[in-house]
Amino acid sequence: MSLTVTYGQPTAATVQREADRVRAKTNGAWTQAQGEVKERWGKLTDDDIKELDGRREVLIGKLQTRYALSYQEAERQVDDFDARRP
Repeated sequence: MSLTVTYGQPTAATVQREADRVRAKTNGAWTQAQGEVKERWGKLTDDDIKELDGRREVLIGKLQTRYALSYQEAERQVDDFDARRP
């Protein structure tokens, strides 16, 4: 996070604006990722995707359950997925 302030500490309003900007960017990235996750792992339900809420460990657990994968294989697939995303 980069804040540009000419003098002194950033104001509360500046910090809030920056937090809002980061939150909006993160929410947009997760919305896009949801579609990519559904495309990559079609056995995941809409409820599964909603439950993930961007949490990597939950995705690994869901992949283990839906695809009968070991933890290591599910983690490898998620690592590969993450590496291919911009």
